[in-house]
Amino acid sequence: RHDPPQNTKQWYQRRVRGFEKVIVVDGRGHLIGRLASVIAKQLLNGQRGVVVRCELLNVSGAFYRNKLKYFAFLRKRMNSNPSLGPNHFRAPSKILWRTIRGMIPHKTQRGMEALNRLKVFEGIPAPYDKTKRMVIPSALRVLRLKPGRRYASVGRISREVGWKYGDVVDKLETKRKEKSAAYFEAKKKLNALRAKAEAGA
Repeated sequence: RHDPPQNTKQWYQRRVRGFEKVIVVDGRGHLIGRLASVIAKQLLNGQRGVVVRCELLNVSGAFYRNKLKYFAFLRKRMNSNPSLGPNHFRAPSKILWRTIRGMIPHKTQRGMEALNRLKVFEGIPAPYDKTKRMVIPSALRVLRLKPGRRYASVGRISREVGWKYGDVVDKLETKRKEKSAAYFEAKKKLNALRAKAEAGA
């Protein structure tokens, strides 16, 4: 048994080395299953994670086929008391959350703690619109799915099966993109002025 040294803060920092405080992943263009498996492993290892823009996740296979599969899932329920049976989430973020939950031993203490380290959102809400967002190359559709193969958007499937907030998310995302574009233009002008001043100095 090794007791921690006197400087507990340094010991703790050594223990958690290799982890970011929080990793924010942009869900756009990722395949849901591959993304879920990578995130599940990181959560079990102790990493905190946030996934934004879940409505733009992809799933392989034609849209109609995936829609039928989801309707088949909706039919699975507890016969005597459906309110106790499987919960059928309609929101894209909750569909991803449930996929990740299936890859984690969520009924154990370790699994519960891992799942508590995860946050999922449609769109990019306020704290995360100004943070650096990552992609996971091993889960990107353009890299993992053969060109010409069919795929569907999780957001579109969600709208078909009863998700009611697609239009609200689209409206908020349009506002965020306009604000972001204005900020980027101002930043470009500022950088150009700085470069000009440095060249003249």
